[in-house]
Amino acid sequence: MSQPSNFKRFVEVGRVVLLTSGPSAGKIAVIAEIIDHNRAIVDGPLSSVPRQAFPYKHMILTNIALTKLPRAAGTGVIKKQMEAEAIVTKWNNSAWAKKRAAVEARRSLNDFGRFSVMLEKKRRRDQVRKSLKTKA
Repeated sequence: MSQPSNFKRFVEVGRVVLLTSGPSAGKIAVIAEIIDHNRAIVDGPLSSVPRQAFPYKHMILTNIALTKLPRAAGTGVIKKQMEAEAIVTKWNNSAWAKKRAAVEARRSLNDFGRFSVMLEKKRRRDQVRKSLKTKA
């Protein structure tokens, strides 16, 4: 009897991936075809990622996958299926994408922005402390 697998994300045609290097770093794409055990052809027509061979070590598999995507599907087919399944919306609504956006927004702050964040954190910390003091 086989044990259930702990792995949920597999390298498969239709799997949505997050690219981590190159000019398309930080964008999502779809695995269109598996080349070998090191590379796959990825395509991201809605996220402006050109169709290209990409190594697995420079991509992160997500939980999102296109259903019933044929092998070696062209850019047009992938684009239609991504629009039909609202893949970009699913990605943007995921906790992972929101966290990445928050980190990027925080990185892009200037000195005054960081100062304003510090003041807001102090204000919130003070309110929490006061509310806990009144309950105790």
